[in-house]
Amino acid sequence: MFQKILIANRGEIACRVITTARKMGIKTVAVYSDADARAPFVAMADEAVHIGPSPAAESYLIADKIIAACKQTGAEAVHPGYGFLSERTSFAEALAKENIAFIGPPVGAIAAMGDKIESKKLAKEAGVNVVPGFVGEIEDTEHAVRISTEIGYPVMMKASAGGGGKGMRLAYNEADVREGFESVKREGLNSFGDDRVFIEKFILNPRHIEIQILGDQHGNILYLNERECSIQRRHQKVVEEAPSPFVTPKMRKAMGEQCVALSRAVGYYSAGTVELIVSGADPTGESFYFLEMNTRLQVEHPVTEAITGIDLVEQMIRVAAGEKLAMTQDDIGIDGWAIENRVYAEDPYRGFLPSTGRLVHYSPPLPGWQEDETVAGKARRGVARGNGSVRVDDGVYEGGEVSRFYDPMIAKLITWAPTRDEAADLQIEALDNFRIKGLGHNVDFLSAIMQHPRFRSGELTTGFIAEEYPEGFHGAATSDEVKRLLAAACAGNEFTWASRARRISGQLDGDDGREGVLRVTTEWLVKLGDERFTVTLGDGHAMVDGVRVEGTCDWRPGMVQATATDGTGQSYGLIVERIGNQWKVTTRGAAHTALVLPLRLARHESLMLEKVPPDLSRLLICPMPGMLVKLHVAEGETVQPGQPLATVEAMKMENILRAEKEGVIAKINAAEGESLAVDAVILELE
Repeated sequence: MFQKILIANRGEIACRVITTARKMGIKTVAVYSDADARAPFVAMADEAVHIGPSPAAESYLIADKIIAACKQTGAEAVHPGYGFLSERTSFAEALAKENIAFIGPPVGAIAAMGDKIESKKLAKEAGVNVVPGFVGEIEDTEHAVRISTEIGYPVMMKASAGGGGKGMRLAYNEADVREGFESVKREGLNSFGDDRVFIEKFILNPRHIEIQILGDQHGNILYLNERECSIQRRHQKVVEEAPSPFVTPKMRKAMGEQCVALSRAVGYYSAGTVELIVSGADPTGESFYFLEMNTRLQVEHPVTEAITGIDLVEQMIRVAAGEKLAMTQDDIGIDGWAIENRVYAEDPYRGFLPSTGRLVHYSPPLPGWQEDETVAGKARRGVARGNGSVRVDDGVYEGGEVSRFYDPMIAKLITWAPTRDEAADLQIEALDNFRIKGLGHNVDFLSAIMQHPRFRSGELTTGFIAEEYPEGFHGAATSDEVKRLLAAACAGNEFTWASRARRISGQLDGDDGREGVLRVTTEWLVKLGDERFTVTLGDGHAMVDGVRVEGTCDWRPGMVQATATDGTGQSYGLIVERIGNQWKVTTRGAAHTALVLPLRLARHESLMLEKVPPDLSRLLICPMPGMLVKLHVAEGETVQPGQPLATVEAMKMENILRAEKEGVIAKINAAEGESLAVDAVILELE
């Protein structure tokens, strides 16, 4: 077994690998850029080596620097994590030349599966179902249009070397192909150094299901069940679960055996994932097709660990050291249900725009990944909670920064329980207690998905988010019962706040029996969003618009997190902020702003008027920090609604900004290639 390994990655996956290596008694080496000098993974490792400036192209993507760090520290092997150099054949070859083990698959398998065009040919030869499409190089836009017409719309255009949702465009007609083909080529070239594109048929009601593969260097290859990854945004996974609510035992076996056959055809060993697209319109479950094979550890691997009890990182290390797998296919079972939500630095209330900056406050529901042998006798599930468990994989810290140089992931939240509904309920509870401040995040959105009736039914497709939130996200739906509970809680908070203020100032009734003139009222008017509630506080209950609300709230002045419990014993985690004279309370996937006034002031409507925001419709405002890649218009040009105005690149993805109304370009304030701050004015309309 190795004595020391180097992790050629950063963030949560570096922390994840270090945790398992430490458990195995293996020393670890971290490499870090300028931006990551104070990151948790650097502190966790036994040794750390600085490898360059913040941009990945000048640090994490330079193989020579990684190899030099191995030589400097005596590391015998490298775990690449995911992304960066994890699927670069040149990196694995360079390590081999230096007699440094690569904790991953053989070079031949990486090469075979790394090219989406060639991998489809190999899959077809191995007897794996493939999606109808054009397998070959596409010359130009006109060629792309001809191919798409022959295949039949809708079609998907993909960068051959793409991954992580980058370099992909869906086209419903010729106009979409003409508009998107060159953009796909640019994203492929900018992100992966390869501008080749292929086109394939888009499957109706598609579900994204993947099979986890694990093999050793002695010819043993297993499939560790499936993961459902259908809930995606811009082809980037948001929610993953294992097993899939759609897959039957017969379907699982057919998928698994085909994926093992493909893996065997390329001499695969280590952990890997075969991604499949499945037609949800086919009730037989037989319409599944090969998409690609990821020759590395997946972001969503924890859900597989949770239902199988197998530590995939440990197995990767053991396989790289030449050990045989200690289990057979018959040993692979399914125990319970696991769900993973990706907590991203993006603002769902502003169209999911990337949000970089400092984590002023960061408090996950549980402190990092821990093992608990008490939960069904299985490890890798996190900390016990009721009948299940909660696990948080992260690599950030309070006061740290989510940098524009890397992926915007903050953390992964994994829950396990005996049933799917219980695992989803645990997600809601944990998300209620996830406190992030300083930048936008998607915690509310994730909670909304977990509560959504369609998610609960298991009727998922890759279009779930677009179909269920066509006008964007504005907070989870809130029931009348929860609104009344929140109104009572906010009135109680105001009562406590006012009582404390008056006690400090000496204006409140004392304990000596004297009657004061400034007694704090128990009757309040609460404006919660656009709704008004009359609240009368009692002992252990409140009357809200004449409805008795039982429950408690443990909030006290200075607390930013609290718990409210209703009369049935259902608890709600609250994130509480005092902003001016209002309360902002976040729970169950929605942020509520409450203005609380003594009921006797209710007639003074002017106290409850809202400021009217300024009209910004004539301005094109940059919605995120990024670089202006292209201006599509010039001053004096007349534009129509929906017409592209500018393309901004952020987090290595291009975002096309379009005209919201007809008008004439009066002034352009930015130039192509310029770095823009959020809310920077790109151009103005007359």
